[in-house]
Amino acid sequence: MTTIDLDATKFEAEKLFQRKRLIGFGFPAVIAVYFVYIFFAFDLPGLAGRANMENAVTLASDSWSHKVHVTRDNRSGEITYAVEGERKGRYPEGQRPDWVRGDEVITIDLGGDIIVRYLPDNRTEIEIPGFQPIEAQAEGRTVTTNLPDDLPDWISASNRRVGITTAEGRITLTGARTEVFNYFPGWELFWFTLDSPYYGQSLAKILFGDQIDPARGNITGAVSDWWNNAMWRHKDVAWAIGETILMAFLGTMGAAIIALPLGFLAAKRFSPLMLVRAATRRLFDFVRGVDALIWTVVLARAFGPGPLTGALAILITDTGTFGKIFSEALENVDQKQIEGVASTGAKPLQRYRFGVIPQIVPVLLAQILYFLESNTRSATIIGAITGGGIGLMLTQAIQTQKDWEEVAYYIVLIIAMVMFMDWFSGWLRGKLIGRKD
Repeated sequence: MTTIDLDATKFEAEKLFQRKRLIGFGFPAVIAVYFVYIFFAFDLPGLAGRANMENAVTLASDSWSHKVHVTRDNRSGEITYAVEGERKGRYPEGQRPDWVRGDEVITIDLGGDIIVRYLPDNRTEIEIPGFQPIEAQAEGRTVTTNLPDDLPDWISASNRRVGITTAEGRITLTGARTEVFNYFPGWELFWFTLDSPYYGQSLAKILFGDQIDPARGNITGAVSDWWNNAMWRHKDVAWAIGETILMAFLGTMGAAIIALPLGFLAAKRFSPLMLVRAATRRLFDFVRGVDALIWTVVLARAFGPGPLTGALAILITDTGTFGKIFSEALENVDQKQIEGVASTGAKPLQRYRFGVIPQIVPVLLAQILYFLESNTRSATIIGAITGGGIGLMLTQAIQTQKDWEEVAYYIVLIIAMVMFMDWFSGWLRGKLIGRKD
């Protein structure tokens, strides 16, 4: 009998070992098949073929640098000088960069021995070390050049457009205009535009030097010109950040106020009617089951764009989430504390106020402050749809495909805003609950 039991035990152990070995072999095979599926389902070969690293490098460089445009209108012959090619960044009349010289022949020194000359009759000469001198003539809509048929990859040419990309800058020639882009590190005109008397002045001179603008004090005038900077729009950015935080605050606090009484209806201990509990819980499932972005689109069609629409979208979604969290917290309150309050002759509302609410306040505050921080990030994306907040400015800057340093500026501000809200919510949580994360 003992021998039979030992044999049976050995047989079961061998079966278990075989099963584990099959699982051990099968699981990696399933993972491998899954990755093969991803490889083809997401068209990774096609994605790699469409990738353009040159554009990625240009985008990355534009995020920490700026370019100065020297543009000749081939119809009128007018030559303009502007930071980022914007009218708001145009050099005042009679001024131009110090790397541009000449009157009849405009000579542009891009550095690295790369020279571009604007000649009369819409002619252009370009000297690039290691390559033949380039001559171009703009006539009507066409551009005629002496470029050979076999061109390096940093030159693209047709009879309508010629583009030359060098390490120092870029040159673009069309029938309508000839343009040179010279790149420099830094966010130019971030503090003051070219028409401000404080442009190019040192901080020490503004703070301690003689009065620069006869009509204004140095500090007052400098702050005013920075705040009203037409290129970087600091005033509009500050207002947009305020709108984003306000959207998150109104949506989060409004949802908490609505969800608290509904949480009592969804909690079994405080709502004996099963139909009421079920209806309230399904309501929570419905409003939180639809993402805030979907509610944003729906509400924007109903009420039009604006920050209030974004706040309502956050409110609706978070009402369902808060309702579920609050109802679960109410299910776990200590009954003895409620009975103690009831023994004093307190009415039902007083029992809730002094026997229930103090028990769930830490949970309520912790969740509300966490969602306030999280919704600050969400409000950035929602604002891009509803037409409000810093999200809208970020989207507009991306869509222009031009001023990527502004995109970097807005992203830095968004990160700083989220970090501040994280610190603020942690500090407030410590003050209200008596502890910090």
